[in-house]
Amino acid sequence: MLRKIALEEHFLSPGLIEYWTPGVAALDRTAADILFRRLTDFGDSRLETMARSGIERAVLSVGGPGVSREPVVATAIRKASEANDFLAREIRKRPQEFLGFAHLPLQDPTAAAAELERCMRELEFCGAFVHGAADRLYFDEPGFEPFWERAAALNAVVYLNRTSAGSASPATHGFHELEHWDDSFENSSQVLRLVYGGVFDHHPGVRVVVGGLGGPLPYMLAAFDAHAARARSGLARMPSDYFRDNIFVTTSRLLAAAPLYCAVTALGPAQVMFATGYPFESCDDAAHFLDVVRLDEGLRADIAFRNAERVLGL
Repeated sequence: MLRKIALEEHFLSPGLIEYWTPGVAALDRTAADILFRRLTDFGDSRLETMARSGIERAVLSVGGPGVSREPVVATAIRKASEANDFLAREIRKRPQEFLGFAHLPLQDPTAAAAELERCMRELEFCGAFVHGAADRLYFDEPGFEPFWERAAALNAVVYLNRTSAGSASPATHGFHELEHWDDSFENSSQVLRLVYGGVFDHHPGVRVVVGGLGGPLPYMLAAFDAHAARARSGLARMPSDYFRDNIFVTTSRLLAAAPLYCAVTALGPAQVMFATGYPFESCDDAAHFLDVVRLDEGLRADIAFRNAERVLGL
């Protein structure tokens, strides 16, 4: 079995349980309990799952919204720091298996920048894992400039996770089965706003990662380029250039050959990495997909671990 580094593997710290619980209120109690046990386990069960899937190292990040919806900024700052310290202690117990993404209080971008720097320099994390457009908050807005400036200076990867936008769009209202599409649309829009909002022009070193193989974005790159050429967007480069240099995607939540081939072709083989979404998604399924999907063996190894080693500086 091919060895793997997995970039979207979740945990839950004691101080963040109150934020996670409302999100699973609609779940069957047994299913919610299983998720909770897996999120809070750093021992035999998680390690056995990783070993069975060929995952040598997992980059751990907070599962659920964490402090992203905490209305009191000071509380968000304190609890994010506590969560990062908790994760650092667990990583120190198993440094060969676990790595970390910082949890950040983006209600205060300056405080988030400072916490990112602490996590990178003192806790030796790989970057940050942040939630997307909750309450229609978009990261290209001018207030986030201190955060992106610091992320670029630290060479920190920012994994932008899709999250509920807070309400369904009019187009999908009444169709609960399409909640995932609302979330994917919001996350894709978040990424596009980083491009068209000039974040990568102002900070060329910023590196963003998104799951689900980038959703619809790789499929649409030619259209974005064609429209930018006609509309004179004001960007320093074509939209696809930013995707091939600054934006990376992972296999989490989308285990199908066609979108994988599309992402590799559109973005380039160096921009695609492995992730599972555990415990909300199956490690076994994600690993099996990558092990058997028809790929050149060199490309399979790039996706499984080599790209992550390069991007995360391992």
